[in-house]
Amino acid sequence: MDGAAQGQYDYGFVLNSSINDEVCHGVPSPTKVLKGGDIVNFDITLEKNGFIADSSKTYLVGDVDLAARRLVQTTYEAMWKGIRAVRAGARMGDIGAAIEGHAKRNGYSVVREYCGHGIGREMHEEPQALHFGKRGTGLPLREGMVFTIEPMLNHGGRSVRTEDDGWTVVTRDGSLSAQFEHTVAVTASGVSVLTLRAEERGMIGRMNAAAPAPLQR
Repeated sequence: MDGAAQGQYDYGFVLNSSINDEVCHGVPSPTKVLKGGDIVNFDITLEKNGFIADSSKTYLVGDVDLAARRLVQTTYEAMWKGIRAVRAGARMGDIGAAIEGHAKRNGYSVVREYCGHGIGREMHEEPQALHFGKRGTGLPLREGMVFTIEPMLNHGGRSVRTEDDGWTVVTRDGSLSAQFEHTVAVTASGVSVLTLRAEERGMIGRMNAAAPAPLQR
């Protein structure tokens, strides 16, 4: 199993590391030193037998304040709200509406410039999976479709900008941002999470239950 991000679009690293107000595509650097109270997202893309999968998780570093913990928790829940909307016959808008609704109910904004995407032989394929939308709209989901669900929620406004390095995307107002991501497949019975983590096993069997807390020291 190999890291698929390195070399894609001339990117020089095997993963993205996005800290605090960095929304996505943060570039690893020896000058970036994590400290207690930070939140950091690690986004990694792996290739095995010619097929690619994409996954990310936001971690808490040391003693993180309640506002940051709540943002991270809500983002994780929003991802699972989107995953629960996946089934054959549903529509892409159902996923976006589930994510956006959960974010807004908790007082957060959803980044619109970046979205989930089809994935398989290539890292980025059709279709796009928006993290906002209206139920009953968008592309119908069919068995066998594989795509990512990767919501980015901001503590403040949804506007973002790209740093001078050409990669790192940050919140325009300097507020915290968090992200979680899984690669999913539409199945005859609903959804399969292809990048399920060890601590999440059994999650699919409890799809109607509350999302488990990801917050670990």
